[in-house]
Amino acid sequence: MPNMTFAQALNDAHKVEMERDPNIYVAGEDVGIYGGIFGVTAGLLDQFGDKRVKDTPITESAIVGTAVGAATVGLRPVIELMFVDFIGVALDQLYNQAAKMKYMFGGKAKIPMVMRATCGAGIGAAAQHSQCLEAMFMHLPGLKVAMPSTPYDAKGLLIEAIRDDNPVVFLEHKMLYGLEADVPEGDYTVPFGKADIKREGSDVTVVATANMVHTALSAADKLDADGVSVEVLDPRTLYPLDEKGIIDSVKKTHRLVIIHEEVKFAGSGAEIAALVAEEAFDYLDAPILRVAAPFCPVPFSQPLEQAYIPSEQQLINAVKKVME
Repeated sequence: MPNMTFAQALNDAHKVEMERDPNIYVAGEDVGIYGGIFGVTAGLLDQFGDKRVKDTPITESAIVGTAVGAATVGLRPVIELMFVDFIGVALDQLYNQAAKMKYMFGGKAKIPMVMRATCGAGIGAAAQHSQCLEAMFMHLPGLKVAMPSTPYDAKGLLIEAIRDDNPVVFLEHKMLYGLEADVPEGDYTVPFGKADIKREGSDVTVVATANMVHTALSAADKLDADGVSVEVLDPRTLYPLDEKGIIDSVKKTHRLVIIHEEVKFAGSGAEIAALVAEEAFDYLDAPILRVAAPFCPVPFSQPLEQAYIPSEQQLINAVKKVME
């Protein structure tokens, strides 16, 4: 089993699927000649040619809009938004067209498109290039939302996304691209709507997404030394959300802490907290706590950016509080 970075695993998923299905094409800014600014599409232009790997102008509305049209007539576009922050100029194409077409055509239309986008802070990219916006996409009926945290999940989820007949928003935290792990060669999928328990525990469930999964795992190691057994659960997809997996974990541990890099107000953690409050309230031995970013733009200043990103110590403090 080869060792791959997160970016290489995504690249391998593209190759596996493009070799399998000639209807798949890739489009976005700098995805061809430069292979994407994070290297995810490197080598695809040489292997598949410029008919299937398209460098586009700097116009997200056209990137998303043409993908919607292509998907309706049988192609399977995989498009890249260099930063998820740029979705603002293409929201109509995504949420008013791609997300609604199947419903509006009585289930007869298929929109098999994947919109990949980087997200997250940590590289000093400032307020317009560093947001986590997954809660916004979760709120739009008709879209599926995937957010992997490991190279294995990245490859398997992307293959699953490309094969799905519905539009998928595929979010990649930019701080994960260099993360290395063993990844199977060839074809495999990770199912949507199936959470993964990254670490078994008995005292408290920590639901974490993307880069915060690794923050949670590190915190769990330190808490274990203090006699607190933490279960770390990664939803992997935020829609469909593995409601049963989350509830079953809380029923086992009786406590829940949620950590994500989105702002706390109306973030994905609010939906998860409401789910558990509605479905497993009687199992809780402590209030549900959320650890998340403050309600402000992402700062450019490195010290301020680091203060903005939810920290391991904040998570440890929250876990200790629910254990009191």
